[in-house]
Amino acid sequence: MSRRFTSVLFLLALLVVPRFAAADDTDKSLSPYFFVEGAAPGVEALPLESTKADVRITGVIADVTVRQMYRNDGDRTISARYVFPASTRAAVYGMKMKIGQRVIDAKIKEREEARKEYEEAKAAGKTASLLEQDRPNVFSMNVSNILPKDRIEVELHYTELLVPTDGIYELVYPTVVGPRYASETVDTKAATNRFMNTAYTHAGATPNYAFDINVQVAAGMKIQALDSPSHAIKTTFGMANTTANVALDNGAATGNKDFVLRYRLAGDNITPGLLMFPGSKENFFLMMVQPPHRPALEMIPPREYVFIIDVSGSMNGFPLDTTKALMRDLLGRLRPTDRFNVLLFSGGSSLFSEKSVDADKDKIADAIAFIDREQGGGGTELLPAMQRAMQLPRVAKDISRSFVVVTDGYIGEETAMFEHIRNHLGEANVFSFGIGSSVNRHLTDGIARAGQGEPFVILDQKQAAVSAKKFREYVESPVLTQVKVSFDGFDTYDVQPKVLPDVFANRPVVVFGKYKGTPSGKITLTGVSGKGRFVSTIEPGKVTPDAANSALSYLWARARISELTDFFGDGGKKEVVKLGLQYNLLTQFTSFIAVEQIVRATDGSTDVNQPLPMPAGVSDLSVGMEVGPEPGLPILLAIIGIGLVLWTRRSRLAKRSAA
Repeated sequence: MSRRFTSVLFLLALLVVPRFAAADDTDKSLSPYFFVEGAAPGVEALPLESTKADVRITGVIADVTVRQMYRNDGDRTISARYVFPASTRAAVYGMKMKIGQRVIDAKIKEREEARKEYEEAKAAGKTASLLEQDRPNVFSMNVSNILPKDRIEVELHYTELLVPTDGIYELVYPTVVGPRYASETVDTKAATNRFMNTAYTHAGATPNYAFDINVQVAAGMKIQALDSPSHAIKTTFGMANTTANVALDNGAATGNKDFVLRYRLAGDNITPGLLMFPGSKENFFLMMVQPPHRPALEMIPPREYVFIIDVSGSMNGFPLDTTKALMRDLLGRLRPTDRFNVLLFSGGSSLFSEKSVDADKDKIADAIAFIDREQGGGGTELLPAMQRAMQLPRVAKDISRSFVVVTDGYIGEETAMFEHIRNHLGEANVFSFGIGSSVNRHLTDGIARAGQGEPFVILDQKQAAVSAKKFREYVESPVLTQVKVSFDGFDTYDVQPKVLPDVFANRPVVVFGKYKGTPSGKITLTGVSGKGRFVSTIEPGKVTPDAANSALSYLWARARISELTDFFGDGGKKEVVKLGLQYNLLTQFTSFIAVEQIVRATDGSTDVNQPLPMPAGVSDLSVGMEVGPEPGLPILLAIIGIGLVLWTRRSRLAKRSAA
């Protein structure tokens, strides 16, 4: 092979390799990358030993304690960083660090102040732990100066509200953060985006730390059914089946997919409920009202559906196969009076039709074939796809329009998505389908909230048909429209949400707020259903405030913070900081910091980033590959193959000439 040809081949390879190599230039790319075994001599590369969650559910409120054990089996001092998820509804209100018998309670501080205190403690040789929120469902834990043979436990406390849908309560405990695609619009210098540059082990690799969870349910009435669609569990019932204890079955522990627990209580209807908490400075209330049943099918108007489907690299394999099964079911069961369109997106987007078409058999077959051709690859440019969908012409003024987003949610620009949807709310209701074992629920839930729709999560292909049926039932007609709440003789303020959306699901209407004085008067919820005017009334004077409902203060503050961060981004920073400090809550702008004031390390420490397991069902294509028309691995292999063929041919010709 000539020197010139070798040089050309080498340059071509250089042009291609960076597109799928590990992200060395982390400040620029923020790309996830593959973890390579083999740390520096004497350094323990995997400091997280175990994660255990204890969940106590009382009525509709879950209180969760998470214990993370960090250990150093090497012979050098290390400082570890670990990225982990939580529920999108979690209100994190406490943290403590244990070193041997010593317990250090964490304090809530502004993010920049807490980070500065952590770095100073780390530099001084002190052991410290810092908990930061990068997204409402993504946290980063930093633990400095873990000495050789140390075992350091960090304990977190959070609470969340469980709102039933169709009478089914669902607890979700996420275990892993999926790899995030960072588009050019993502601010690569923001501290909250650092988590997107995280190492992952290869698909199918067993998580390198132990995971366990235990759930205690005190329902207050008989538990009719309880199961987990994600894990094998063993359940012990007590007290006439009004309580239950749930543990993982032997061998069921895994840290690469969400733990999901579902249960149903006896009786079809959920009675209107009011909880109140008498605080020392503020009083809080939580109201839940069950909406009416659905109207008859003949009352449903014609509808237009625009399906916006993720076909990026992280959807390759099981997620995309599940998506195809879902779409075959959704499209195949549209009514003849319906219209539809399909927009596929990855790095770019492709449209089935320039305007929505009639849901006849031929068009549906063509659309299914259009989707089936996709194999999954490239980045996840969801925002441009949504913008393109919003610009599609409406087929008729009087038709009810719904956008349906199908994705695993592995993007880093959630707030921009929420803002765009909310700013175009008059265009359509927006629903989301999260596909996969570890969906970015912050995105899927936020899309539905912003678009006044409903989120759905499909854990595996078997659930596609069931979820499609649920979706059809939800979107056929709103259960309740023109929803309003009034307070007569009950002195309330700071009520959340400020505007109540249409209710599509058989899901209670939830209202948070504060009240003054002694509870009295009445709360009235009104709306319009398919059967006429709907009215539900609750009398606060007949409900006794309970000091055991202290979680209501955290839940109210979390609901307000969610609204501020979902739709105002950094614009609501001042108020979010105030709420975080006042209610001792982890937020995007407030962090928990715990410092052991004893100098334990005198020779510095080595930084170690805990790698994450690839979420179950997600392929290696989700990591280390960029989007767009640039060459990828197949083209590199083709170039190398051509080079070898030419080299072999040249060698043979040279031998013949010599002969």
